[in-house]
Amino acid sequence: MRGGRRTALALAVMTAVITGTGVSAHRRDEYLQAARLAIDPDRVQIELDLTPGIAVAEDVLTEIDRDSDGSISAAEARAYSERVLNAIALDVDGMPLRVELVDSACPTIDAVRRGEGTARIHAVALMPGLAGGIHHLRYRNAYRSDIGVYLANALVPASDRVTVAAQRRDVDQRDLVVDYRLLGDHATRVRRGLPAGVAGAFVLLVNVWWRRRATEDL
Repeated sequence: MRGGRRTALALAVMTAVITGTGVSAHRRDEYLQAARLAIDPDRVQIELDLTPGIAVAEDVLTEIDRDSDGSISAAEARAYSERVLNAIALDVDGMPLRVELVDSACPTIDAVRRGEGTARIHAVALMPGLAGGIHHLRYRNAYRSDIGVYLANALVPASDRVTVAAQRRDVDQRDLVVDYRLLGDHATRVRRGLPAGVAGAFVLLVNVWWRRRATEDL
């Protein structure tokens, strides 16, 4: 158990280091979009960080600050986040999933112009009922491919029912496929074990009955 926790922690740290390195080293004329996917048995959570370089900052700001008042309102941040998510496709085993915005946060305009501002989007997609076994989750980001550069990683699952087996990316990391194994839920395992439990109880009852009959015969 301890070895598994250490391995999970190491993978989480490696993911954070890789993502952090990409954020700090992106070029001035690029729009870095770093996605982290957390797979649970019943949902997928997406954390997306968007950091424009100085040379593309004004281009990006015109998309966010629609009224050009020099500030980004909560409504503008939400509307922009929705537009970004509309360009993201997510499916499991070929079945499309609906990606919904949970919350978002935008930096100040000055921070964006300095190349230091990162917009953060938290989204979620509910999973259909899936049987235990191997499944394939596909994530694709098509937002601002003219200036975008991409990172995508699946995090170490929080649930012990989910194990990531492999991650496959295209060369641009716009497309990520996660192969993962899903264990059946507790209720399923209980139901599957019920016949054996009933059989055991039946044997016990028969044994008690036999002992009583034997006592009565004496």
